[in-house]
Amino acid sequence: MSKKILTTPIKSEDLKDIKIGDVIYLSGTLVTCRDVAHRRLIEKGIPLPVDLKGKAIFHAGPIVKDHGNENYEMISVGPTTSMRMEKFEREFIEETGVKLIVGKGGMGKNTEEGCKKHKVLHVVLPAGNAVLAANKVKQIKEVHWKDLGMPESLWVCEVKEFGPLIVSIDTEGNNIFEENKVGFNKKKEEQYNLISKEVSFIK
Repeated sequence: MSKKILTTPIKSEDLKDIKIGDVIYLSGTLVTCRDVAHRRLIEKGIPLPVDLKGKAIFHAGPIVKDHGNENYEMISVGPTTSMRMEKFEREFIEETGVKLIVGKGGMGKNTEEGCKKHKVLHVVLPAGNAVLAANKVKQIKEVHWKDLGMPESLWVCEVKEFGPLIVSIDTEGNNIFEENKVGFNKKKEEQYNLISKEVSFIK
């Protein structure tokens, strides 16, 4: 199977055949964007200083080395928990035109609706890959909202084959985390019943 690489700007048709569980990679523009940036846009109505249309965001708090003269080096960039952005994400998608959201863990109905309506993917970078991810950042092109501190600033990165990224919500709103919960709960119930029979003598 060929390696699936998305390149920004991403269009809806680029995502139509990608399903939950697929593994993809990203080349192009990736912007770190987490809690406070979401709050500024959605709660305070402050426009983002970077155009995200057709681009990708990363729920991450990076470690960046400042070499001076606006020359930055990405040292480590691991994902933060995406669910913290859940209540903002549908509106964030609508406001920005973002096409790919990278994070950690699952998201809920709000994000599912946004992904389905606007043909967007939420993908997961596996844990423990922060240094590998940093090595995929070829250049930090610019940084915005430095007043928020290093983790919350908007770091505009140029990446090449950034990943692996596991699709957790596809453009139909299917959610691999929610689907897995159903299967896991079924197995849990089966095992509970089995164990209960074996230890029924315990009062």
